[in-house]
Amino acid sequence: MAAAEKPVLSRYRDRMDKAVAALKEEFASLRTGRASSNLLDQVMVEAYGSKMPINQVASISVPEPRSITVSIWDKSMVGPADKAIRAAGLGFNPVVEGQTLRIPIPALTEDRRRDLVKLAGKYAETQKIAVRNVRRDAMDDLKKAEKDAVIAQDEHKRMETEVQKLTDEAVKRVDEALKIKEQEIMQV
Repeated sequence: MAAAEKPVLSRYRDRMDKAVAALKEEFASLRTGRASSNLLDQVMVEAYGSKMPINQVASISVPEPRSITVSIWDKSMVGPADKAIRAAGLGFNPVVEGQTLRIPIPALTEDRRRDLVKLAGKYAETQKIAVRNVRRDAMDDLKKAEKDAVIAQDEHKRMETEVQKLTDEAVKRVDEALKIKEQEIMQV
């Protein structure tokens, strides 16, 4: 059996940082009224018998603030890419021009903005849960390390306090990112 090792706080900090970074990536795929190639990051195309991200079957560009251009590399992928963009629930209606899809970005309605704010809130809550799961893992590791006499009880308490500080800090960063994204979405 492997000997118990002393828990390292930086490992838990890194995992919490990854949760915050994942949230920012998810936020990049939410519309704010401006065109961005990140808006299509979540679109998966049925290609060659499997699902793959749209950026693996086409190049995506933003020629102007209110439109996105998707240049499909293989002519047989135009239909599936068009279908995938429409089915992604982004509210886009691509216009097919040969092997190119032109996607006009419609102005956001007030209702759509509220829906996007709710979705951003769900993304944030998911990442808060991920941060709390990291905290739970850290606390379990600390208990085990104390039980196996790797750390003393006073060190266990000190490290527990540190883990809680890391958790509070990560949750605060998630909340700040959500607040910024909500303002961005609601800005007309």
